Amino acid sequence: MNFKSFPQLLHYFKDEQKAVKYYEAIRWNGNPTCPHCKATKPYVTNRGYKCSNSDCYKKFTVKVGTIFENSKIPMKLWFAAIYLCTSHKKGISSVQLAIDLGVTQKTAWYMWHRIREMLKAQAPQMLSKEKVIEADETYIGGKEENRHKAKRLSSPKTGLAYDGTQYNKKKVVIGVIERNGMVILKHIPDAKMENTRPFLENAVPLGAKLMTDEASGYKGLSRKYKQQRINHTYRIYVRGEVHTNTIENFWSLLKRSLYGIYHQVSEKHLERYLNEFAARFNARNVNEFERLEIFLSRSEGGLLYKNLTAND
Repeated sequence: MNFKSFPQLLHYFKDEQKAVKYYEAIRWNGNPTCPHCKATKPYVTNRGYKCSNSDCYKKFTVKVGTIFENSKIPMKLWFAAIYLCTSHKKGISSVQLAIDLGVTQKTAWYMWHRIREMLKAQAPQMLSKEKVIEADETYIGGKEENRHKAKRLSSPKTGLAYDGTQYNKKKVVIGVIERNGMVILKHIPDAKMENTRPFLENAVPLGAKLMTDEASGYKGLSRKYKQQRINHTYRIYVRGEVHTNTIENFWSLLKRSLYGIYHQVSEKHLERYLNEFAARFNARNVNEFERLEIFLSRSEGGLLYKNLTAND
């Protein structure tokens, strides 16, 4: 299979059994494995498999132990959802996804979050030391100093703004990006050094060429990195190869997506949205077929609805 468009994907997977076999090939590579005890060579049943290990002997399908477990949605519809969610540069809302798939908005919303669970990095990532790396932070909702005085925090004790309404704290996101390469994102409490430094040390290899602005959270990095800083305070944005324009352009795309497609994102789910944007951006140079296979290979694990909606 090597589809190049959404209609081709739907046509190829018009048979549900074909979609299931395709996913089995990706997950098990021709060697069905019990998700409960990891035993191989199970018995084939009418609805899937049965473990051959006498200590286990449990029935299972290829969905067990993945984001698709306990879902009544056909696999071909899941493939369609993954295609739609990862091929749109700015993402797609759950309302539009529900219309495209012919399901309820609640179902589409839950599907989207399970797909985001699949998109998160499976292991700690580190960028390449061979590339120029840029680091910066952004504020979802805008910077505090740009907010109207009436909406600023009046007292930490009351948690209220000056106009008496509940204070809405800006959400801070830090990111590092390789020029012509990958991006890594994280939601942090604030842009102080105690939050920026651990993230940078886990994402940027020692000795890498690192470009930052003059923010206090990036002070002292020259001891571990080949750091160069650009001073935006004096309206200097480029000095030779020294600039943070690459990460600034990414922030522009991220915010246009959040405000234009999703409108608003709660702090509870912000990290999931960051996983989505980073995964889609990092897979921008592969075709639709390859992208689907890459993400399906990372579908182990699950996300319960009660956990997703807890404390909402």
